[in-house]
Amino acid sequence: MADQQWPAARISPQTLVNAPAGNAIDQLTATVMAHGPVVFPALLLCDFGHLAREVERLEQAGAVGLHLDVMDGRFVPQLTYGMVVVEAVRKAARVPVEVHMMVEEPERTLAEYARAGADIVTVHIEGLTDPRRALEEIQSYGAKAHLAISPATPVERIEPYLDACDGVLVMSVEPGFGGQAFNPIAIEKLSYLTSIRSRRNASFRLGVDGGISVETAGLVAAAGAELLVAGSSVIRSANYARAIAELQDRARGAA
Repeated sequence: MADQQWPAARISPQTLVNAPAGNAIDQLTATVMAHGPVVFPALLLCDFGHLAREVERLEQAGAVGLHLDVMDGRFVPQLTYGMVVVEAVRKAARVPVEVHMMVEEPERTLAEYARAGADIVTVHIEGLTDPRRALEEIQSYGAKAHLAISPATPVERIEPYLDACDGVLVMSVEPGFGGQAFNPIAIEKLSYLTSIRSRRNASFRLGVDGGISVETAGLVAAAGAELLVAGSSVIRSANYARAIAELQDRARGAA
């Protein structure tokens, strides 16, 4: 993995929103480095009848990235959306788009999702036959390659591939099942990965997905999470800006 460049300037969320698309990941990195953890709203619960407007509202509310859950009904029970929605969000968005692939045999469609506009492609360690090769393929398309790990999977499973990935997404709920409580195993995994990153002087980003709320945002940030994927706590709120700000304030206060 190529060394990341850390811009020295402090970047505000609004600067990120107004940045050219090609600079979006660099600006995101600068925002995390300068200000601390950020929230990636998950679009699964948004109003898909007004998708472009939802993207605009979230960006105006301060979202510095967007998270898309792609589920195939096989790797996980739910069936969601595919490349058509990813392409539509990419056209509407000015911030980075993360595509979280909860699918069987993700290697078969890595290229399609990267070309559809994913800035970050996140694949589950549980679904890969050759994780290193998949991560390298994602990076070959110019996207960031992140590994996701489910609660029941030992964190040691991803250790051999940390040198090859740009980030790790720690799941704090089982992927594909709604209504679950936050699983504190995520805090243990984040702490462990933070320790490894420090010992290796590595630069992979740490994300967390599932059950993120004002009660849990500080807990995961204190354990090292930098990218907080938040679904219902943002999308079901009456005020997107207030919800994002509250989550980030809790996270940054604890980081």
